[in-house]
Amino acid sequence: MTNQVLAISGSLRKASINSTLLRAAQIAADKFCLEIDIYTGLGDLPLFNPDLEGREAQSVLNFRTKLRSCNAVLIASPEYAHGVTGVLKNALDWVVASGEFMGKPVVVLNASGRATIAQAALIETIGTMDATVLHNACLTIALNGKNYSETDIITASDTAPTLQKALDILRTELQQK
Repeated sequence: MTNQVLAISGSLRKASINSTLLRAAQIAADKFCLEIDIYTGLGDLPLFNPDLEGREAQSVLNFRTKLRSCNAVLIASPEYAHGVTGVLKNALDWVVASGEFMGKPVVVLNASGRATIAQAALIETIGTMDATVLHNACLTIALNGKNYSETDIITASDTAPTLQKALDILRTELQQK
């Protein structure tokens, strides 16, 4: 049985190392009985406004539907000024009250060895949303300055084992559900 995983990059940058890391995970996923769908709509979400609840934009409804239909969530996001990116925080704000993260297994990957503050803040936020954060799978795969492709990430001796470990922990968690 293949488990559905929604992957979210906290970067809108076309050449984002976080997006590259998620595409590498997508390629490696078959070995772990995971099917990873990369969500590309962060930039389409309007700014969160609680006054719009019940009248959300279609992009918000689509995001919620994708979250409801997956078995787990995989996030990779850069750190901006020691914080979570605005687009990712905005997306999370849209689903705090609607509860799509509740009980959902979540893995947060960090693509920069220097970006630890935002990862910790993101894990805290997601935990507050009652997600099941798989802390032992929330790993750093330091890609900053390496210009790695997806293939490099899944084959290089300094990155492949860490990505495989995260995916294996996620698979194990989903098999136990």
